[in-house]
Amino acid sequence: MTSEAPIAPWQWPDEEWRRLVGRVRAGRPLRPSKWKDGARLAVALSFDSDHETSELREGGRSIGRLAWGQFGNRVGVPRILSMLEKYDVPASFYVPAVTALLHPDEQRRVVDSGHEIGIHGWIHELNSVLEIDDERDLMLRSLDTIEEITGKRPTGLRSPSADFSENTLRLLCELGLAYDSSLGADEDCYELLMDGKPTGVVEIPFEWVRDDAVYFMMNRFESLRPYTPPSQVFDIFKRELDAAYEQGGLFELTMHPHIITYRSRIWILEEIIRYARSLPGVWFARHDEIASYALENAE
Repeated sequence: MTSEAPIAPWQWPDEEWRRLVGRVRAGRPLRPSKWKDGARLAVALSFDSDHETSELREGGRSIGRLAWGQFGNRVGVPRILSMLEKYDVPASFYVPAVTALLHPDEQRRVVDSGHEIGIHGWIHELNSVLEIDDERDLMLRSLDTIEEITGKRPTGLRSPSADFSENTLRLLCELGLAYDSSLGADEDCYELLMDGKPTGVVEIPFEWVRDDAVYFMMNRFESLRPYTPPSQVFDIFKRELDAAYEQGGLFELTMHPHIITYRSRIWILEEIIRYARSLPGVWFARHDEIASYALENAE
C-alpha cells in the first residue's frame, strides 16, 4: 500500500495557503520618529561568524573550504575588531554554536570589546528541514553554549541562511528571545505576528541586497561563482545608507568575516563607517540596542 502523493500548491484548499501566509507576518511598525539622542539614522552593523560551519553543515569534508572558514577566525574577526575599535563603533556578531566551541577565545574577545553575540544555529543548519523538537533542542543548546563561553545569554537570533521555519517564531517566544534578524517584510523594525497575534518580538530586517555573501561567495564544487567588483558593492551599500538617512530610518548591514575582510574588500567596511560618521545625526548601535529602543519609542 502506497501513501498518497502530496498535492500541488495550486490544489491546496484556501485554508492551507491562508494558514501558511498568516503564520508569521509583519505587525505594527516600530519606527521611532527619532533615534537615540535625536539621531536621524540608526546604523546596525552585523557579522555572521559562520567560519568552518559553512562546510560542516552540509556534511562536507573539503579541507580547502574548512581552511577558508578558518580565515574568518584567524584573519577576519581580528581585522573587524581592530577596525571597530579604531572608529569606536559597536556591532553584533551572529555565531553558530559549533563556531563558538571551535573558537571560544574569539567569542570572549568579541563580548569583552563591547559587542553583542546572537545565536545563529548550532552548526548553521537549515531550520526549515527540522522538526520542532529538533529545532528547539538546537536553539536551546546554542543559547546555553554561547552563555557558557561568554557569560552572557543572547537575546537575539539570526536564522542560518535566513531560513526561518514555521516554528521558529514560536520557539523565539518560548525561549524568551527579544528580537530576530532574519526576515525582510520591511526596511525598518516591526513587531512579528504569529497566527495574527502580536508577539512582542522585534524584527530587525535582514535583506540579501545588504549582505556581502551574494556578491562574493564562491563554491568551486557548485555553479556558485558570483563576483561583483568591490567598488560596485560599496556603491550599493552606500545607496542603501543614503536612502535610509533621507527617510530617517534604519541601515542594517550584514557581512561575514571570511568574506568581507580580504585586502581588496575590507575598505568597503571602513568607508561605510567613515561615510556614516561624516553625516550629522547618526547612531551606531548593536542589534539588541536597536530592538529595545525601537520597541520602547515607536511612533
